Amino acid sequence: KVQRFERGFAMEEMNEIFYKNAYQKEFDATVLSCEKGKDGWEIILSDTAFYPEGGGQPGDRGTLNGTVITDTRRKDEKIVHYGKDRLDVGEKVHGKIDWPRRFDYMQNHSGEHIFSGLVHKKFGYDNVGFHMADDVVTIDFNGIMTMEEALLTEEEANEIIYGNEDVRIFLPDTDELRNLDYRSKKELTGPVRIVEFKGADICACCGTHVKKTGEIGMIKVISLINHKGGVRLQMVCGKRALAHFDKVDEANREIGKIFSAKPYETAEAAAHFAEEQIRLREKINELNKKYMKARAELLPSEKICILAEEGMTMMEIRKFCEYLLKEEKGEICAVLSPKDENGYNYAIGSNSVNLRNKLKDWNEKLHGKGGGKPEMVQGSFSSDLETIKSVLSEKE
Repeated sequence: KVQRFERGFAMEEMNEIFYKNAYQKEFDATVLSCEKGKDGWEIILSDTAFYPEGGGQPGDRGTLNGTVITDTRRKDEKIVHYGKDRLDVGEKVHGKIDWPRRFDYMQNHSGEHIFSGLVHKKFGYDNVGFHMADDVVTIDFNGIMTMEEALLTEEEANEIIYGNEDVRIFLPDTDELRNLDYRSKKELTGPVRIVEFKGADICACCGTHVKKTGEIGMIKVISLINHKGGVRLQMVCGKRALAHFDKVDEANREIGKIFSAKPYETAEAAAHFAEEQIRLREKINELNKKYMKARAELLPSEKICILAEEGMTMMEIRKFCEYLLKEEKGEICAVLSPKDENGYNYAIGSNSVNLRNKLKDWNEKLHGKGGGKPEMVQGSFSSDLETIKSVLSEKE
């Protein structure tokens, strides 16, 4: 039987069960072919409710007579189900799609249409890239948008959702299509399937969608970055949005425990903590300067000055080395600090010797790694302190 959409326009290639009824979870069919492929058994049926990958929407998963179907794609104009087990040609099968996963994609696909349609109406930008993963929907727009503008668009999109209007899917005849202002990434010929969200979007689309906008639940924008002259936006809809909020809420509660702050006070508590860290770092830097000065005064000036100190960060090691050079404690100054029981982190500086010419030899003899500029090198040696001092002190 040929599927008939609004206006009575028939389209044989859109006659599969998932187009007739996107909500049909189970079906019966006959196996027409089953051949071994690199991604499993490639099964073709007389009819199917499994949606094949296309239009940014992943292919369905599920079972055929209990055989697990891991993916569904179009291949040579046929819908191929990729199964883990072989099925016999002529075998009658009962199919079950993974409905929670399918409905999740329906929510997110429909939500993407509403958001992209509103962006197109508000800013004139096109959706030039669209991908639905298992966790987020990623959209590339060919124009610049701020996060504030994205969130305002999100608010408008959710108002469309709350209106709970019918989603209209139809195949316009040639004259109607010619006069229809619809979105499409490419020029289309022949019958075109149109999906319309009242007040938000009219777009050519081959995917599955919800019946009413209210079924989307909600839309939430979670990130926005500049990308190839436009922006790349990530969003979640429906159950994914709730899952996102659950993760954020859980993280926020953990942060609240750390700072002994109420849920709506964590940002303020974190900002206060960051300010305290800045003040502490400034105080530590001042103490380090005083310590470096006192420590350096005890060191004699010699050709090679080597200092080993416990518990120093790489930044502190470098700063100490720079200070020794400034105080002219040696033609070459080296500061070392244990990285573990098997070696030392280092910073070595000189105002007169090209250290890059020496570093290869040092690294070979001391099992080291690192690099830098002629006047300053840093890294780590996997040797004991006495061996490091001996190698660094070797005469050319």
